[in-house]
Amino acid sequence: MATMGYEVPRPNNEKRKLSPSGGGRLGVPSAGGRTKVDDSSPASRTGVWVGMAAITMTFAAFTSAMIVREGSSYDWQHFTLPSILYLDTVLLLASSLVLELARKKVGAFAGGAREQRSAATRYLWVTLGLGVLFVGGQSMAWLKLRSEGLYLATTPSSSFFYLFTVLHALHVLGGLAGLTLVIWRFSEPLPTLRLSTLSTVSYYWHFMAVLWIYILSLLWMRI
Repeated sequence: MATMGYEVPRPNNEKRKLSPSGGGRLGVPSAGGRTKVDDSSPASRTGVWVGMAAITMTFAAFTSAMIVREGSSYDWQHFTLPSILYLDTVLLLASSLVLELARKKVGAFAGGAREQRSAATRYLWVTLGLGVLFVGGQSMAWLKLRSEGLYLATTPSSSFFYLFTVLHALHVLGGLAGLTLVIWRFSEPLPTLRLSTLSTVSYYWHFMAVLWIYILSLLWMRI
């Protein structure tokens, strides 16, 4: 009598288990010596887009208020913008460029090119340093105006200048906090940084650069 053969199914506990530190973290190797990377994080990306939309609406409201205030009174005083603001623009744009270089190096490291880690870390630190210099330049601009007798409540134009620049600087500080978190997670012996986290911080940082160009152009035209 012929015997029908069949394959005994394997128990569930014999299936390959994921590392508890997995989920797309850079330090978790996968088959072939590459690093498992999950660059899809809908929650974080949705959050940063919602945040940027809220920031955009806030600055749009202040822009409208400034234009209305300028046209409805005779006490609007024009003054020369501190020249340090133009250097700040170069610093912030340079930081965005360096951050993109860092993203490429981190991506290469995630793909198995371990020698790219030092370059990626260096670019991340340079981005952070340029951001700190930007905030320092903003502080110098405020001190320059104070030395000229222009304070927050001196004129409507100076009030809007401080409002726009201080509010932007506070948001840049939030970006610096995000960059610090990225550097800390990437610098661990076994990196726990997710590419989605780096992407989210990068989107926000580039948005800050674009927003600053808008603010500087607006101040240059109206003040």
